[in-house]
Amino acid sequence: MFGKLTLNAIPFHEPIIMFTLYIIMFSGLALIGAISYYNKWKWLWKEWLTTVDHKKIGIMYIIVAIIMLFRGFTDAIMMRGQQALVSAGKPGFLDPHHYDQIFTAHGVIMIFFMATPFVVGLMNCIVPLQVGARDVAFPFLNSLSFWLFVVGVVLINISLGIGEFAQTGWLAYPPLSGLEYNPGVGVDYWIWSIQIAGVGTLLTGVNFFSTIIHMRAPGMSMMKMPVFSWTAFCTNILIIAAFPILTVTIALLTLDRYLGTHFFTNDMGGNMMMYINLIWAWGHPEVYILVLPVFGIFSEITATFSKKSLFGYTSLVWATIAITVMSFVVWLHHFFTMGSGANVNAFFGIATMIIAIPTGVKIFNWLFTMYQGHIELKSPMLWSIGFIITFSVGGMTGVLLAVPGANFVLHNSLFLIGHFHNVIIGGVVFGCFAGMTYWFPKICGFKLNEKWGIAAFWFWIIGFFFAFMPLYALGLMGMTRRLSQDIDPTYNTMLMISAFGTVIIAMGIMCQVIQIILSIRDRYENTDVTGDPWDGRTLEWATSSPPPFYNFAVQPKIQTRDAWWNMKEKGIAHKEPVKYEEIHMQKNTSVGIIIAGFSLLLGFSMIWHMWWLAIISFTGIIITWIAKSFNEDINCYVPITKIEEIQHKHFNDLRKAGMHNVK
Repeated sequence: MFGKLTLNAIPFHEPIIMFTLYIIMFSGLALIGAISYYNKWKWLWKEWLTTVDHKKIGIMYIIVAIIMLFRGFTDAIMMRGQQALVSAGKPGFLDPHHYDQIFTAHGVIMIFFMATPFVVGLMNCIVPLQVGARDVAFPFLNSLSFWLFVVGVVLINISLGIGEFAQTGWLAYPPLSGLEYNPGVGVDYWIWSIQIAGVGTLLTGVNFFSTIIHMRAPGMSMMKMPVFSWTAFCTNILIIAAFPILTVTIALLTLDRYLGTHFFTNDMGGNMMMYINLIWAWGHPEVYILVLPVFGIFSEITATFSKKSLFGYTSLVWATIAITVMSFVVWLHHFFTMGSGANVNAFFGIATMIIAIPTGVKIFNWLFTMYQGHIELKSPMLWSIGFIITFSVGGMTGVLLAVPGANFVLHNSLFLIGHFHNVIIGGVVFGCFAGMTYWFPKICGFKLNEKWGIAAFWFWIIGFFFAFMPLYALGLMGMTRRLSQDIDPTYNTMLMISAFGTVIIAMGIMCQVIQIILSIRDRYENTDVTGDPWDGRTLEWATSSPPPFYNFAVQPKIQTRDAWWNMKEKGIAHKEPVKYEEIHMQKNTSVGIIIAGFSLLLGFSMIWHMWWLAIISFTGIIITWIAKSFNEDINCYVPITKIEEIQHKHFNDLRKAGMHNVK
């Protein structure tokens, strides 16, 4: 009845895991108790869990991403601590089996369940506001996408206490991920957590592509869109094109493990190199799926805090398009060492160097935007300047690794790990923090504590250089990746510096926790906190903070790229009486949670071979989806008087904030 699941699946013999499980259980019970004590279950269900409001869904994406940042960072501290101890000649605290699970989980969590949802969360919060839409094109699909992502998060965390996670590296290359070498459930947890969450991400791509194409405000042509919306548009094109590759690749690996097919083994004509080609045909566009939106974030921030229009808007848009196209012709630089041949390596090496050109164009766009501007060094701007420095270093090392000969020497070393973290942390993570800080008052209605935000930035960037610059030196010294036992003592000094850097980064994370706590406290103690402190240039700043669930009572008519800036210059009040029209929005629904619940049962039952539960779960998904498709009562209506009330209140709030030209 329970397939392979027995009590032996719980790792009672692992003290670190059991201690972690006790903390998670205690925290969960405390949270449940707090919600029950304050009688918030109904409010939580009605206002958040069943919502189809893109802004609330975006906030939930970001909250889960931050939680997974803690989980993934804990793995990073354990890895660096283990390496520092072993290289000093002391016994480590992780055995090889456990260490392999940790570095695999770290990569999967940080890419799939921290960086990706953080970026998607910011897109959810901001893109409809920037293009003048009242919501995304398919609100229910947006809810379903989020809950499918949550299923992936839950599955990967269940593996901590029931069974184990994969020990294959974050992309699970065969034959190591095949049934012969990994007969346990670790790879199956990897398969089903990523597969289900990946379907959710694909649906998100379709949703936002449709939103940007069809739901822009009147007058907003493509070349009048804010840059963040442009980068989000290109990102979702990449999602639509790349994620089906991931879905099919994992499905073929699933067939190999469950049905004994031979797509990725040498038996019966299979080829493990086909897996590596397919996974990186998705994997390198995924890097740009993460980094393109943060390019848009830095573009918005640089213009706002330089008090200038963005320099070279058109060139920046075309650079974004060029990166989108070229991201599909560079994937093979991830396996230059695997015998593809000189001509193939040369083509992909040159393509990798060429794709650095449009990225360099963006760097100069931001630098020239700052040139002769009235720069304010607020925390979002500090994250942006820190990004330019760190990302430039990562880009230069990337161009070095694009040389096949150099790559052959450095590919399996810590030099490559230093490069990857240089662009992902210095680019994506810094960009997510910058976007969260910049748009926090728009999303939540109040500003984050600036003093603690600046402190967090300095801890993060100093810790970053301490943690990852030594990896370049270690790579050149010959230290390979993923070592956990019998490490050469000559590496100890650099590994100790790197471990020290992770401690400094941890202090930066603690500053961010304090920042959020103090900001919430100040919000409730001081009701005069302004919601629009940054004076941004694009349309989302023209709505109240936080915006009502329909975003705009009357859709604005766009004339320029800097829509909000132009509206302020001319005055945003309508000279003639406004004719309010009836607004209909989609009702909250629990269908997304129900489908996600069945998906969780399906994934868990497939992992443990409980076929009867898998059949029931799959049937439940189909029946729920069919029932939803026949439900026509999806719209709710907003009273016109309520719209007028909120609209006029927003104008008054703007006057109080000192915008005297608002009439």
